Amino acid sequence: MSNPVLQERVLKSTSFNSLENDSSMTINGTIIKTCMLGLFMALTFAYTWYLALAGFADKAIMLGQGGTIAGFILAIVICFAPKNKFLILTTPLYAMCEGLFLGFISAVFNMRFPGVASQAAMGTIFALFGMFILYKTKLVKCTDKFRMVIFNSTLALAGIYFLQIILNLFHLSIPQIFSNSPIGIGFSVICVVVASFNLIVDFYTVEQFQGRVSKDYEWFFGFSLMVTIVWMYVEILQLLAKLQSRNN
Repeated sequence: MSNPVLQERVLKSTSFNSLENDSSMTINGTIIKTCMLGLFMALTFAYTWYLALAGFADKAIMLGQGGTIAGFILAIVICFAPKNKFLILTTPLYAMCEGLFLGFISAVFNMRFPGVASQAAMGTIFALFGMFILYKTKLVKCTDKFRMVIFNSTLALAGIYFLQIILNLFHLSIPQIFSNSPIGIGFSVICVVVASFNLIVDFYTVEQFQGRVSKDYEWFFGFSLMVTIVWMYVEILQLLAKLQSRNN
């Protein structure tokens, strides 16, 4: 499994025995829960987007930063806490926190590069359905080797971002890759590709756990899909911003 949310140690408390149909996780149920989380995220997204564009920058910044911190804490809790009925509370709260963060940064990017947020949203939707088609038609097979490559790639990108966070504390930056240079654009393309292929692994994992865990896991797997989709959206947003900045 490549998505860190879906690692075996996170799911170690899972029972792999078959459950009764009315109490077990289903693919349709997971899709519904994912859509519900997307709706929660859209509501807070719209709110911070409005605040930023309406001139309430201080409030938008506060909510965006608060959403980032609270979302990170909730993600840790969701990953490592027991998977029970509390997921019906923690996962929507996470989605709303992510919406606060995404609404703010999207508005900031959109003010500098008009239209980039809607383009990123469309790109994310196309990538999501494109990956789903590739998975269902088996044009891309989620083999052990595939999952290992995606896992290692995701881990490497996480390491780069973590290093950049540390360097930022000393007002330094990794050369080129976060700029709009060809190297920076290439790095963003790699990030988008890796994030997109993580969806293949997510789809595979959901399918493997169908009927083997309790229905509460529909919220957990919906959350894990949201993590990947949000990451993909942010990477597409940054890629488009880099491309537009070269034209200005």
